[in-house]
Amino acid sequence: MIKKASIGLLVVAMSMTSCVSKKIYNDLETKYSDLKKENRSIADQNADLQKAKNQLELDRDALTKDLNSTKDELAKQKADLAAAQNKFKVLQDSYNALEKNSNDALEKNMAKNRDLLAQLEAKSKKLAEEQASLDKTASRLNELEAMIAAKEAAMRKLKETLSKALNGFEGKGLTVEQKNGKVYVSMENKLLFNSGSWAVGTEGRRAVVELGKVLGDNPDLSVLIEGHTDDDPYAGSGPIANNWDLSTKRATAIVNILSENTKINKQKLTAAGRSEFSPLASNATPEGKAKNRRIEIILTPRLDEIAEMLNSIN
Repeated sequence: MIKKASIGLLVVAMSMTSCVSKKIYNDLETKYSDLKKENRSIADQNADLQKAKNQLELDRDALTKDLNSTKDELAKQKADLAAAQNKFKVLQDSYNALEKNSNDALEKNMAKNRDLLAQLEAKSKKLAEEQASLDKTASRLNELEAMIAAKEAAMRKLKETLSKALNGFEGKGLTVEQKNGKVYVSMENKLLFNSGSWAVGTEGRRAVVELGKVLGDNPDLSVLIEGHTDDDPYAGSGPIANNWDLSTKRATAIVNILSENTKINKQKLTAAGRSEFSPLASNATPEGKAKNRRIEIILTPRLDEIAEMLNSIN
């Protein structure tokens, strides 16, 4: 603007002084031309500067927008971080509480497990002791079964031996049978006694003697001789008062014959009278009465060992 004013003044001065030389005029023209060029150059520079200013303002606005956006994002991230830190603290507190509770629960469970383990060990020990006792009992039961089986076998053999020895008397009122672990030799009165008598006849005595031979070979047998009658009252006279006396007298008569065999253990002999109170059949018929009038010899194996075994098991 200063340069334009200078040029204007110069032109006015020239118009007012017509006496100015041409050389000066030319110099002024040249300067004017140079000033115009310089003015255009300055104008161009000013335009470029204005354009650069505008661009810088645009860049500034963009940077400001980016800065504001970045600040907003940073604020958001700070808020998120604070929320995350708060959440982490809550979780950490919860974890610490849970860990403490878990440790307490774990200690309690461990203590409980130790108690249970001790109980299990005690029960296991007790079960082992009981198992050992059961094994011992099972072993004794096996021994007992073996002993009983041996006794049964011995009694079967005894029954067979008696049947063979008394074979000639079977069918004459004599029977041999095995039951309840014992051997029963039954002799009807028709083989042994006359009615009302306790004296053993010849045939009956021979049967008792044969029986005694087998008993002599088995001295450990307990021998019970039982006398039985029917329910008819005793009608005889003398020292016999009733059927009790008669049945006992007849049992004693058999014992006396067996005692003649020195191989028989007298301590194993027992005489008993049962009168009419253990009948085999009804006394309503003659056949039933005949069956009830009898001597029963009950042979029992030695049971001491079995009794001792049973006591040891119990």
